[in-house]
Amino acid sequence: MLKKRIIPCLDINEGRVTKGIEFKNNVDVGDPVELSCYYSDNGADEIVIYDISASAQGRPPDYATIEAIAAKSFVPICIGGGVREFTDAARCILSGAEKISLNSIAPKKPQLIREIADHFGVQAVVLSLDVLKDASCPSGYRLFIHGGRSATEWDMMNWLDFAIPFGVGELCVNSIDQDGKRSGYDLEILKLIKAHAQIPVIMSGGAGCAEHIIDACVSGADAALVASIVHSGEVTICELKNQMSKRGLSVRLDW
Repeated sequence: MLKKRIIPCLDINEGRVTKGIEFKNNVDVGDPVELSCYYSDNGADEIVIYDISASAQGRPPDYATIEAIAAKSFVPICIGGGVREFTDAARCILSGAEKISLNSIAPKKPQLIREIADHFGVQAVVLSLDVLKDASCPSGYRLFIHGGRSATEWDMMNWLDFAIPFGVGELCVNSIDQDGKRSGYDLEILKLIKAHAQIPVIMSGGAGCAEHIIDACVSGADAALVASIVHSGEVTICELKNQMSKRGLSVRLDW
């Protein structure tokens, strides 16, 4: 049985980690290198780094920060934001990343998924979905890009049907409706996707306590992305994992 993963998410804006609610009103959380090192030493299974303004500003990833994080963090690193060409992805991996998260660029250049998967393997490609409830969409959810600022024409499930065959190894599903509210993950999205897609799913947006993470994992999530709950210091990844283990979930407890 594959172990369930806890993955802290660091949203970086202008070189600092920030966190908001529904992708708005972000506040400063800390230095990305220091936070990555802390989480690596304290039970994180992976670390996701999102440069939340890179795509909107049309600039590449911050390779120097990726290198600094990789030098001090000893868990897999996933990089998202600013990857527009294969060369951007390749430089991220050369800088120390193991995975590339594609979001805003994917609907515009789906062939980029295949280029990265063909060269580095499908395990290196994470398709990140920012979705918002929309009754006009058949699935009930619309795909957004640019850090949740721009709606697309894609229904969430239609987008998955189109994109996954290009070589997606994993999905990261973030509910804009739930983001930062700490009221739990959107399990309706999770169940829809798990019934439809045969690849691992990371849930994101809404964790407020261990029970929310346990609920997501029991409902089929392979991993849980966490931000506010751990950035605030009110609970540690170790504490979350201990509670998950007590509930019978398989997690990595040695680091």
